[in-house]
Amino acid sequence: MSYLLQTLTKKKEVDTIIRDTIDKVLVLRFGRAADAVCLQLDDILAKTAREVSKFATVALVDIDSEDVQVYVKYFDITLIPSTVFFFNAHHMKMDSGTADHTKWVGAFHGKQDFIDVVEAIFRGAMKGKMIVHCPLPPERIPKYQLLYKDV
Repeated sequence: MSYLLQTLTKKKEVDTIIRDTIDKVLVLRFGRAADAVCLQLDDILAKTAREVSKFATVALVDIDSEDVQVYVKYFDITLIPSTVFFFNAHHMKMDSGTADHTKWVGAFHGKQDFIDVVEAIFRGAMKGKMIVHCPLPPERIPKYQLLYKDV
């Protein structure tokens, strides 16, 4: 399904889409096209991209590309897929009850979960908030263990 969405492989492409997406939520999925969980998430993103197109733009970032490693390091992408949200070139954070508010790790359970999250981020951003509360119930939020290197 990743062929239906724009795939970014260069830092300049990521910079441009972050800077040029105005008054919409930008959804960047960091991952690999060959990973099973990424394919599951890509399927959900591709099916909902049209439904959320009035208030969101969806793009994929290939973490294997050498040129985007600066973003992989900056957002600490250690688990894939990881989804990062922006609004008017500002990084949007979401309190989902996990230790990391900067990104969504894992796939969404379904299309409606993704739409609910993007809509909550959009509504919060329109009110000037930089962090929003996750609208999903705790049982539908992926749980994971944080790994700390060199600690």
